[in-house]
Amino acid sequence: MRCPFCNADDTSVIDSRVTEEGDRIRRRRRCPKCDKRFTTYETVELRLPQVVKQDGNRAEFSRDKLLTSFMRALHKRPVPTEQVDAAMDRIVQKLLAQGEREVPSRQIGEMVMYELYKLDKIAYIRFASVYKSFQDVHDFRDAIKEVQRPPRKREEKKN
Repeated sequence: MRCPFCNADDTSVIDSRVTEEGDRIRRRRRCPKCDKRFTTYETVELRLPQVVKQDGNRAEFSRDKLLTSFMRALHKRPVPTEQVDAAMDRIVQKLLAQGEREVPSRQIGEMVMYELYKLDKIAYIRFASVYKSFQDVHDFRDAIKEVQRPPRKREEKKN
């Protein structure tokens, strides 16, 4: 670590401690050249993958866009904010756990549909109608039949 006072390249760590929150390490350092002390903080940097859109363009993952998708689908639905936040956290954790540098937007859409299905069936159908580009009333009828099926049949269909 470079000294912020004299720009010396080599500084030594005097003390290291975990912060009260437990998410950073605080390090006290000393510069052997100018003998000044300073503090640095070390944090984990998690990088979410780039989103590859259907047209091939890439964009940074945006939690705000994810929230917008949920909020549009859940507009005027009785779903607590805590449940929406938890669903979004699950999606972000899945993306981080994959460890990929890029993820297709389609995969994120599928994750959103899965979470909406668990949260609210009306919101699921709203999102699906846009996401799957429903063309007529038959598409809506099929989606409604899907959410009315007993869970056991739906699981069997996936396997």
